[in-house]
Amino acid sequence: MKLIDKMIQCKINGITVNVEAGSTVLDAAEKAGIHVPTLCHLDLHDVGIVNQNANCRVCMVEDEKRGTLVPSCAEKVTDGMRIQTDSLKAVMARRTSLELLLSNHPQDCLTCVKNLDCELQSLAYEMNIKEIHYHGEKMSHPKDLTSRGITKDTNKCIMCRRCVTMCDEVQTVGVLSPLKRGFDVVVATAFHLDLGQTSCTYCGQCVSVCPTGALAEMNDAPKVWRALNDKQNHVVVQVAPAVRVAVGEMFGYAPGEISTGKVVSGLRRLGFDKVFDTNFAADLTIIEEANELINRIETGGTLPMLTSCCPAWVQFIEAQFPELLSVPSSCKSPQQMMGAVTKSYYADKTGIDPKDIVMVSIMPCVAKKAEAAREEFNRQGLQDVDFVLTTREFSRMLKEAAIDFKKLPEESFDELLGESTGAATIFGTTGGVIEAATRTAYEMVTGKELKDVNFKQMRGLEGIREAQVEVGDVTLRIGIAHELGNARKLLESIRDGKNHFDAIEIMACPGGCIGGGGQPYHHGNTDILKKRQQALYKLDGAMKKRKSHENDMVMKLYEDYLEKPGSPKAHELLHTTYSTKARI
Repeated sequence: MKLIDKMIQCKINGITVNVEAGSTVLDAAEKAGIHVPTLCHLDLHDVGIVNQNANCRVCMVEDEKRGTLVPSCAEKVTDGMRIQTDSLKAVMARRTSLELLLSNHPQDCLTCVKNLDCELQSLAYEMNIKEIHYHGEKMSHPKDLTSRGITKDTNKCIMCRRCVTMCDEVQTVGVLSPLKRGFDVVVATAFHLDLGQTSCTYCGQCVSVCPTGALAEMNDAPKVWRALNDKQNHVVVQVAPAVRVAVGEMFGYAPGEISTGKVVSGLRRLGFDKVFDTNFAADLTIIEEANELINRIETGGTLPMLTSCCPAWVQFIEAQFPELLSVPSSCKSPQQMMGAVTKSYYADKTGIDPKDIVMVSIMPCVAKKAEAAREEFNRQGLQDVDFVLTTREFSRMLKEAAIDFKKLPEESFDELLGESTGAATIFGTTGGVIEAATRTAYEMVTGKELKDVNFKQMRGLEGIREAQVEVGDVTLRIGIAHELGNARKLLESIRDGKNHFDAIEIMACPGGCIGGGGQPYHHGNTDILKKRQQALYKLDGAMKKRKSHENDMVMKLYEDYLEKPGSPKAHELLHTTYSTKARI
């Protein structure tokens, strides 16, 4: 019998509980329906990783047999163990631990980005902490604002090490780690370098798990407000597919609620001159990527071809696998394509000077901020995209403007750059980009109509997936990965010649963009990601047109402006290059 199959018995507050050997006291308490407060604990059961460092000591309980306090998140259950979670000894220990954390924490809750969404703040309320009895020296570290995507305020760090677990074990980027000892211990980068000097991918997953405001997205809302208030500007906004199935959570809706029309009308209420759909550019991306893939296959080009829509994944391969830089598609992401087309094609059509156009993106992703700032996306002194707001930032702007999201009417995207297909919608989830590309590649290669567009073998939330698709006389071998730790395994297998694919899709975040670092916090709840994913497939299934090359506005763009997929004009506007980045 395996150890994991053996059941052992314990008592939690007098309640008999049977748990598997190896379970923690916290596991047993949860099984008994007993709440024990936690702070540093992080259970990422979908990837088999649990943060059990017991750093914060907020989950202390009393072992009655031994008469000692133990951290419930790390203490393993033993047969016959008797635990009291609400004894005076346990309660006072938890209060003391929390007060000590608060004594070294900045008291700027009202202006903190995590105000009312901070786990430390919530625990202080739950434990009725109204006075801090410990006073002394506090940490004093400068804020790190060097990264285009993430801000780091070490003074708000409570040393839970959740970010370390996420960065090192899940994403395998290895940028964050604890340094020094005692009171001077901090979570920092090697040699205390600024984030902007490291190989940080800006995926934002550290932000997603940080319980306080120690790590947060760079706040671009003030810049957007200023742009909207400058009458010289023609301010255009685009909305990514994953935003519309998550933003409602910020206003009390259930996960997966589709809020496309309300998002559009809300943006108009904020003062944007035009509201475009990033899905239009996703369709454009698919046509360019499918054309590139077919060209590589027919001419003996580099295979596999990797989709390059995820900016954190691009940063990852530039820093971690520079020897594979010939495999990513040269296509820009939909965000950048939309910016480039807006400041060229749209500017020409409307007679607006591109210098007066401000392009704002609403994205589920923190890395999109860093992507928009890349030098490669500056054409004639103008960035393709000027500012990026996460789903959370956009929601805060609506609240700031006192706009009642639930009462907003349903409105449609503006024309010219607003039409899209179902293929573009599924860009927001893992496997969606490659499925959309396959729909178009099939008809490009065979010249026949694809009757069933649902490639269900590419769907799911498994970390690494493989699929084979018959496209005419060719069998396309496809690899799919989400989360950078899985991406590393897939890339190493390709580099070492263990696996051979024709095309690969990689997304840095859990579930793809639906679990992006700028989305409403899902706290590791896979069910929330599944509901967002299901909503995207529901949107796709409801569309009359489900193949990117069926987008009439995109085809008109080619007819009027780009000539054909892969043309010199298309390469000038829609393609890019990659380069090796420092790895520290």
